[in-house]
Amino acid sequence: MTKIIAQRELRNENAKVIEAVAAGETFIVTRNGEPVAELRPLRPGRRTFVHREEVAALATAGVRIDRHQFRADLDDVIDQGTVT
Repeated sequence: MTKIIAQRELRNENAKVIEAVAAGETFIVTRNGEPVAELRPLRPGRRTFVHREEVAALATAGVRIDRHQFRADLDDVIDQGTVT
């Protein structure tokens, strides 16, 4: 659950807020009542980019991809419902 905190609270309770973020909590920081930032934990181990060289190395290594499992993984991650 995302918590909303004022900039002043972030400044005064920095150690507690960072500890909560490290434990998995997310915060929206406000200034004069307006949201200005999101403070959230990093997700280690999940890459968002794979270098071309790495893909090429896998392709030349003859790694086999199970197309049914690949499709199931895509369906788990991507919402392919109708956009309205």
